[in-house]
Amino acid sequence: MQYNQLGKSGIFVSDLCLGTMTFGDMRLRGTTPDEAEKIIHRYLDAGGNHIDTANVYVAGQSEIIIGKALAGGKRHQTILATKANFPIESGKGINEQGLSRLNLLNSVHGSLQRLQTDYIDLLYVHCWDSVTPLEETLATLHRLVQDGKVRYIGVSNYKAWQLMKALWLSQTNGWTKFVAAQYQYSLVKRDIEYEFTEICLNEGLSLIPWSPLGGGFLTGKYQKDQRPRTDFSDGRIGGTPARAEDAWERRSTPKNWDTIDALNQIAPKYNASVAQLALAWARLQPAVGSVIFGARTQNQLEDNLKAAEIVILPEDMALLNQTSMPDELYPYRFISEYGRKK
Repeated sequence: MQYNQLGKSGIFVSDLCLGTMTFGDMRLRGTTPDEAEKIIHRYLDAGGNHIDTANVYVAGQSEIIIGKALAGGKRHQTILATKANFPIESGKGINEQGLSRLNLLNSVHGSLQRLQTDYIDLLYVHCWDSVTPLEETLATLHRLVQDGKVRYIGVSNYKAWQLMKALWLSQTNGWTKFVAAQYQYSLVKRDIEYEFTEICLNEGLSLIPWSPLGGGFLTGKYQKDQRPRTDFSDGRIGGTPARAEDAWERRSTPKNWDTIDALNQIAPKYNASVAQLALAWARLQPAVGSVIFGARTQNQLEDNLKAAEIVILPEDMALLNQTSMPDELYPYRFISEYGRKK
């Protein structure tokens, strides 16, 4: 495992981060509390130090499991990240959502109890809130840091202008600034490269990709001439059957199948699986500080951990980058062609 500085902070995180969205979900595709606790301990033993969760994951059960697993002296060797914005359960009060001062303070209080800890290492705002003034959100986050309940803050699912406005407001007012940006990013979903990679590099944020296996599409389990069963129980594309089918339709494109072909082509050179190579590709991208991967079982964990050992050669990286290249959009193509360059 390698370690990278988290943005402009003074802490370091392992380049593979354990995602825990399914921990405590007792349905078909979830992970039981006992299995989840074993996965957490094994991940830490392997050198990982970065665990990602959210208050809404399995209605708080993910945080409860993590809190129990870290209670025996492992808490302080872990950079623990959680999130706030969405209501934990549907049908709750109208103020139990969003990034208001009220909901942020209540959300953090609840997470601290479930995680059995006095502080959160990294708190993400989970999504943009179009109702709450941005100044209220950022001032509250700063207060949480000043009070010692949160150490660092991050952002997720903001548009580029929203993120830049937040950074400007924080700098102008002397508030705590974001050090991490969590976005969906994989070989089959590279949209953020239009804006966010450069923002992170120029503004000093670590990019923390989620869904680096394209929602399961990059696991190597699928063939373009073999559509999964309608319940998707034979694969790893997550969610309800309806959502899984929608994900399949969106990802089953000629370009994405060409990307899988390229992964299969170079996999023997590295004695690696398609999934391991896809994780390694994400881990080695500019601005990336830590890649969030999920593991429903200990076997999946062991398989994914091997991605930390893979260094993709330049010629193979070029093949993967070219094959999966996002479509050209305006004004990015225009700027690339006509803009002044150093």
